[in-house]
Amino acid sequence: MAHVAPWKYEFVEKLEKLICEYSMVGVVNIENIPAAQMQKMRANLMGKSLLIVGKNRLIKLALQKADEKKKGIIDLANYVDGQTALIFAKTNPFKLIKLLDASKTPSPAKGGEIAPEDIVVPAGETQFKPGPVISEFQRVGLPAAVQKGKIVIREDTILVKKGEKISREIAQVLTKLEIYPLTVGLDLRAAYEDGMVFPRDILEVSTEKVQRDLLSAIQSAINLSVNVAYPTPLTIGILISTAHMNAMNLAINACVVNKETISIVLSKAYSQMLSLASSLKDGLDDELKGLITNAHAVSEEKHEKKEEEKKEEKKEEEEEKKEEEAIAGLGSLFG
Repeated sequence: MAHVAPWKYEFVEKLEKLICEYSMVGVVNIENIPAAQMQKMRANLMGKSLLIVGKNRLIKLALQKADEKKKGIIDLANYVDGQTALIFAKTNPFKLIKLLDASKTPSPAKGGEIAPEDIVVPAGETQFKPGPVISEFQRVGLPAAVQKGKIVIREDTILVKKGEKISREIAQVLTKLEIYPLTVGLDLRAAYEDGMVFPRDILEVSTEKVQRDLLSAIQSAINLSVNVAYPTPLTIGILISTAHMNAMNLAINACVVNKETISIVLSKAYSQMLSLASSLKDGLDDELKGLITNAHAVSEEKHEKKEEEKKEEKKEEEEEKKEEEAIAGLGSLFG
């Protein structure tokens, strides 16, 4: 019978205890994370979560033992592969994945990695003086030249396209230019909470999109409630306001007189009377003629005022256009 080191029993027992203690357990990928950055991430997560690194076989064994108390936790074992760690937290998986993604940092390429996006070297002056380094830049395809005692990149250059492998030579040049194309951090593969395992693709939810969808659903629900006259705490004010407006329109069109409609009905009748009187040529007394004349004068005054406002707006637009042309002329004059 093979001898099993005591520390392995202790490690599995410790993991099993933590799995049962915490409400949320996650499996994270720790591949290609340098030791220094791993320590920094542990420090940033302190007080928010607990990260335990161990051999995959022992992690799976702990999950299997814990499944007797936490049904369904064994499904996390399907995501234990490669360089893996368990993360424990008392928050929900959606908050945890945002926390982990926010803690990721740019990292230099060493060579052999796949470019996650197009790697672009921008045009401009570098920190390097003329020397052998210019040959290194030109060898990897950078349009490098010497200007005013410094090496410059003459134009923006895509050095590696998305999905292509980063060569060791290009990786060295990118590091010299302080361009770090990779992102290093704890990558949550899956998380367990309340008897369910959530894969990463389910947890990657855009907060902005959820807010937009929620606001759209609320607006649609309010519109439906108002259109079918279904009163709720949110719609009762709108329904009462709509009912009041409809009642006023009906009363005015039907010439129903009350304390709210009397002024509008009289104003409407007065306007109709003047309109009818102005269409008659004979039989008008002096008072009525004066009212019609005043009404026409007021109408013309309003028309003239509108015309003046239009002229003023047009004049202001022309002045603004002239100012813009003058500024553009000065710009071309002084380069």
